[in-house]
Amino acid sequence: MMTLKILFWLLLFIVFYAYLGYGILLFVLIKLKRLFFKKKISKNIKYEPEVSLFVAAYNEKDYVAAKIENSFSLEYPKEKVRQVWVTDGSDDGTPDLLRKYSDKGVEVYHEDKRGGKIGAMNRGMQFVKTPIVIFSDGNTMLGKESIRRIVNMFADPKVGCVSGEKRVFNKASAAATEGIYWKYESKLKKWDAELYSVVGAAGELFAIRTKLFSPVEKDTLLDDFIISLRVAMEGYTIQYDPEAYAIENPSANVKEELKRKVRIAAGGIQSIIRLKPLLNIFKYGLLSFQYISHRVLRWTLAPLSLPLIFIFNFILAWQAGFANFTSVYTLLFYGEIIFYAMALLGWYLENRKIKVKILYVPYYFLIMNYAVYAGIKRYFKGQQTVNWERAKRG
Repeated sequence: MMTLKILFWLLLFIVFYAYLGYGILLFVLIKLKRLFFKKKISKNIKYEPEVSLFVAAYNEKDYVAAKIENSFSLEYPKEKVRQVWVTDGSDDGTPDLLRKYSDKGVEVYHEDKRGGKIGAMNRGMQFVKTPIVIFSDGNTMLGKESIRRIVNMFADPKVGCVSGEKRVFNKASAAATEGIYWKYESKLKKWDAELYSVVGAAGELFAIRTKLFSPVEKDTLLDDFIISLRVAMEGYTIQYDPEAYAIENPSANVKEELKRKVRIAAGGIQSIIRLKPLLNIFKYGLLSFQYISHRVLRWTLAPLSLPLIFIFNFILAWQAGFANFTSVYTLLFYGEIIFYAMALLGWYLENRKIKVKILYVPYYFLIMNYAVYAGIKRYFKGQQTVNWERAKRG
């Protein structure tokens, strides 16, 4: 029974650390770093290299006009911004619509064959001639100062990649918890960057030094994650500015959000396998520690621990007595029952379009972890296509 107790507390710690503990530890480490290492005040140097705003698009005709208008409105010298659109496989008129803006400098590189987003990126990068390339999605709008703020960070030669922030319009549904989740993620990214480096960029908006791009495997599911971390493995850092942001609507409902999560989970397993050297903390040091703590645990041990925690807790509560409310195991077991009951009730009410805000977090937590199981299964069965099945947006 002692072995069971040790395993229970170990697994519980893994889950706590993966979702909350690492954030607490980061907060403490940042406070200590600020106390012992004074932040260098950068000189106000005007740094304005040419940049390429790169969009890999598939059937985005509903967003083209708004996206181009948004891109032209960004605060950066217009003559130093190239717009590069790569439209592999688009058959809804997106390429023709984009070509109407060719007189304004919009470059369109279309190919009928659909090869997925990474195929478009690999093909399109040959047309990028600027020192910095900024990747953005066709259905996201950028904050006015996004390019300026991203470029400023590249004034530091140690920076190889800069991640912007994904923002989600608030919406009163369980899918809106996506926005709450991203706010928490944004805080962790900010602290990660201050400690050393962010561990993975947001595909909605990130930039790299063009010279650091290497073609990525054609079946890559998380292109942004692989590209950015391979830059970091070359000795550069990934920095983050929450004020350089891309904003989009939340998923229309949790079913649609689940599509994204399952794909991301499948891509997470693929990424861990392909970035296997990054698990070597003796070679990559702090970067490995951040990577394992922030990403690897959430895609592997944490979700896999949840059912074992429930089973072990049941056995320990049964041994202590289900009516023994002086036992920590009994209290924790009933706490688990309440949490999962709230998650299931949230699922039930969401399907009936009844909104109860207190149920959003347990429901979303359950969905996130279920997605990991579905993603792992899909990846190892080879069922996850590289072509994105877009989630419907609210």
